[in-house]
Amino acid sequence: MRQLRPMLLADEFVGRIQTQQAEGYQLAYLESDGAIVSVAGFRMQTVLWSGKTLYVDDLVTDEAARSKGYGEAMLTWLIGLAKEAGCTTFMLDSGTHRHEAHAFYFRHGLRICDFHFKLSL
Repeated sequence: MRQLRPMLLADEFVGRIQTQQAEGYQLAYLESDGAIVSVAGFRMQTVLWSGKTLYVDDLVTDEAARSKGYGEAMLTWLIGLAKEAGCTTFMLDSGTHRHEAHAFYFRHGLRICDFHFKLSL
């Protein structure tokens, strides 16, 4: 997760995760040879325009383990979980600078449908 969110300080990380978990955030990980190779943070929510949705907050595969199918396995599992839960939509946001991630998402059928706007307060 540190590779995806380098701006988070280690002592803040657990507290933020715990706060999010109280709001329905869940963590999933994939192991290979005893090492965590892929992590996803996600939540189920109902959105007015799309109905029941599985929203992925965080999805990362360890840089040293990329192109070995772990990211695809995690994404496939998440989409399957969404279908099992009766979700009508699967969504995630991805930083504009993450070009390789975007190519990965396009290869797996995800499409850009919105712009995400932010105002830091």
